[in-house]
Amino acid sequence: MIWLTWRQFRVQFLVVASVILAAAIVLALKGPGLADEYRQLTTQFIQNLAFQRLNPLLYVVGQVMLYAVPPVIGAFWGAPLIARELETGTHRLVWSQSISRSRWLATKVGVTGLTAIAITGLLSLAVTWWADPIDKAINAGQDSNTYLPRMFPPVFSARGLVPVGYAAFAFALGVAVGLLVRRTVVALAVTLAAVILVEILAPHFIRPHLLAPTEQYIVVTSDNIRGFGLSGDGPNPRVVMIEVASGAVGGWKLSDTTVNKAGKKVGLPNWVVDCAPRPPGGSDGATVSSRGAVSAKAAACYQRLADEGYRQHIKYFTADKFWPLQWREFGFFLLLALALTGFSFWRIRRDLS
Repeated sequence: MIWLTWRQFRVQFLVVASVILAAAIVLALKGPGLADEYRQLTTQFIQNLAFQRLNPLLYVVGQVMLYAVPPVIGAFWGAPLIARELETGTHRLVWSQSISRSRWLATKVGVTGLTAIAITGLLSLAVTWWADPIDKAINAGQDSNTYLPRMFPPVFSARGLVPVGYAAFAFALGVAVGLLVRRTVVALAVTLAAVILVEILAPHFIRPHLLAPTEQYIVVTSDNIRGFGLSGDGPNPRVVMIEVASGAVGGWKLSDTTVNKAGKKVGLPNWVVDCAPRPPGGSDGATVSSRGAVSAKAAACYQRLADEGYRQHIKYFTADKFWPLQWREFGFFLLLALALTGFSFWRIRRDLS
């Protein structure tokens, strides 16, 4: 059965594995040089990357590949694994021999699924190891418009254990969908769409609930303000939201809401527009002067916010929660994969002929 399983999926394996192995080799060759640059340049490391071509490209390619591998594995490895057999009827030949349905499924899922997990783990290990100097520099506070802290959703899903969990889930989902629909193309399309949707939604609807975030109430000042959300056109816009800095370098902010003295979420009064900066050459004078000093009008606005009890209630994950959150999300999707695999074993013993 192992030899037969290998013969059936070797083409898909060789295609995907060749691409991943090539990427891993390139990252392994370039990684030591990137680490040396980080040790030598220290605070100028991220700034120096702006003058390079290959390393910024590898950063993007590695991230894109780790997002692409789980849908590819689910759609092209998991979905056809059983659906193709049921669609063409070749499963009857195996079942008519001495091999039971459960053993047949266990061999196919075990060989293909463990291989999928292994090659995804190899790629994730290579990308995480190669990008470690960049992640360290960003977490240390170096500014960049290109590289994000690894706790941010676009980067978090392309580091560590999470891509492996996604790959295991995608493969198990593809097998289960194939068993249900029994049509290879339909199973492929459904699995591909479902896995991509999960990758998009998981950071917003699953990840924030896997670990208790840090909560903080912050009085708004000119020093911690990071942005204003304005509504309305013309010379008198209205401030509908305020964003403040959490002070946690490399952290991921989940929410930033305005509350009153009682801690209840409220809207902002109209006079808060006095705190917002005006465009250069504004008619009522700039909120911040050309030298960066806060105008008297803006200072009075910030003081009034504090006096009337307005604060920002923020929730965020600090940078040191990276690995605990990685393990929890990996475990969550691994449990889903095991549940889907259990469903497949239950399903194959029922009305399939």
